[in-house]
Amino acid sequence: MQLSLSIIIPVYHEADSIHSMISALKGLFENKRVEIIVVDGASAGDTIRVICDAGVKTLVAGKGRATQMNRGAAAAKGDFLLFLHADTRLPQGAFQYIQEVVKKRKNIGGAFDLGIESRKKAYRLIEKMVYYRTRLTKIPYGDQAIFLSRNVFHKIGGFKEIPIMEDIELMRRVKARGYPIGIIPFPVQTASRRWEKEGIIYCTLRNWALAGFFLLGVSPEKLAKYYRAYPE
Repeated sequence: MQLSLSIIIPVYHEADSIHSMISALKGLFENKRVEIIVVDGASAGDTIRVICDAGVKTLVAGKGRATQMNRGAAAAKGDFLLFLHADTRLPQGAFQYIQEVVKKRKNIGGAFDLGIESRKKAYRLIEKMVYYRTRLTKIPYGDQAIFLSRNVFHKIGGFKEIPIMEDIELMRRVKARGYPIGIIPFPVQTASRRWEKEGIIYCTLRNWALAGFFLLGVSPEKLAKYYRAYPE
């Protein structure tokens, strides 16, 4: 039997790109048991106001990816929840890959490898480092399109509503409970806008440092001063 999937997209001022994203998802998941849920973190709801597709569920929540994704998960009906950043695109065959990972390999969830939309060689190095990091730690990050069983997600309490690092915090709990997670060896494509704006070296080293300090116990509230959850 085909699994059902809820794609939850937290957005903040993404009105210019949301139509193309929804169109791409609908083409990717045509004739599949998939629902799309867009959760706007702007109180005015400027992104969801431009969505005309009646088949897309739209919600407003407080700003913050964790809060938005929890709001979307509460409204989701799918067997599995896929949390997709607004600047990330899934690969062709994504549904089949997810179904294979969770049915044939008995995983309760997983994520994709990371791809970055740029031809610059520096990004290939970042992708390779993420490839090895993910397989070594078994803790994928949010820009890898994490997906989890809806039942397990709610059982472990969903995302902790912290300003940043909600993805790492969630996956650490998943790992600590011994739930098997699969990594799909086909990459999503994530926009390079943050690296381009902040500088590839600075952005990469800053991200590593923040993740490292978080794992050492520094609070997300302190770390949030050095990172914007939504790139401008």
